[in-house]
Amino acid sequence: MSNKAIICQDLTKQFGAFKAVDHISFEVEQGEIFGFLGANGAGKTTAMRMLCGLSFPTSGKATVAGFDVYHQQEKIKANIGYMSQKFSLYENLTVTENIEFYGGVYGLSRTEIKKRGGDMIDMLGLSQSAKKLVGELPLGWKQKLSFSVAIFHRPKIVFLDEPTGGVDPLTRRQFWDLIYSAAADGITVFVTTHYMDEAEYCNRISIMVDGRVEALDTPTQLKHSFQAQTMDEVFYQLARRAQRTAD
Repeated sequence: MSNKAIICQDLTKQFGAFKAVDHISFEVEQGEIFGFLGANGAGKTTAMRMLCGLSFPTSGKATVAGFDVYHQQEKIKANIGYMSQKFSLYENLTVTENIEFYGGVYGLSRTEIKKRGGDMIDMLGLSQSAKKLVGELPLGWKQKLSFSVAIFHRPKIVFLDEPTGGVDPLTRRQFWDLIYSAAADGITVFVTTHYMDEAEYCNRISIMVDGRVEALDTPTQLKHSFQAQTMDEVFYQLARRAQRTAD
């Protein structure tokens, strides 16, 4: 068995003459927290959709959790979790009802749902809110609950699309504690974020510009390579370089 959670080789997605994803190649280790960065329109979401089995590539190769993105999309979906940028739980159901619903979707038994659901509610500190409608929870609690539900079935990989957008810095830090805990349990975390301070929490970072992977390394090594103090500076230099190339 490969110890690679994700393998991409020249993965490409083309819409007519436009290449949204242009021959990207990278590998993600099992249990790694992998940051997938880029400006709006850089191709991040298109690439993530292919890796999640939601869209067929135009060309190239990729495996996710050992399964081929062309021929084994349903197996990929069964082995991953996904949390979208837009909150995805049902706000007109209670915390417990959401857990029971998604547990059933993931194919867990009632016994498993009850045990894991109780543990999750206790871990999140939601015991007093278990019977509340999710719509009544503060945004930060919704996001933490949504992430916990995304890994409720203990997937091999979880994909997070801008998971902390709109929440305060303290809640963002608490959310990242949940990510670290998931990674410690062996779950690979593939995360997009536009917060450059969060990028530094990742084991490694890939930065996309105009559909291509223009930089990939640890945060420390990227800052060293670009003689930068922060990831904001690294990102700025890459954007300037891309603009000069375009001109």
